[in-house]
Amino acid sequence: MTPDALSALHHSAFTTPRPWSAAEVAALLSGTGVFWHGDANGFVMGRSVAGEAEILTLAVAPNQRRKGLARTLMQQFEAHACETGADTAFLEVAENNAAAAALYLSLGYAQVGRRRGYFETPQGHHIDALVMSKLLHPGI
Repeated sequence: MTPDALSALHHSAFTTPRPWSAAEVAALLSGTGVFWHGDANGFVMGRSVAGEAEILTLAVAPNQRRKGLARTLMQQFEAHACETGADTAFLEVAENNAAAAALYLSLGYAQVGRRRGYFETPQGHHIDALVMSKLLHPGI
């Protein structure tokens, strides 16, 4: 998929946080350690550097939600992160995004912090981000 297509999907999936432009997607994709998995129904974009992986975004088309796609994309993200040597994964999720937070908790992520006012709504309100983390190789 092109940055334009990824941006269009991101726009269909989000109002908060602000959807990314094609130029922003392209700039991220050119960054060190950045990767993505998915298709026209949804994608996950992450970065893996120095033993840590970060989920940059997880976007699923509204008509494809509640079908297990986000879980599959997260599993693909974690497998790729492990292949690149990451031991820990991190993400930020809007505190009012209960569905996403529940998914991450069900996958073994735990809240490790909070970023006050991290996300901005289209109306200019600020929402805290929950910082979540998971050990990708438990017991090691």
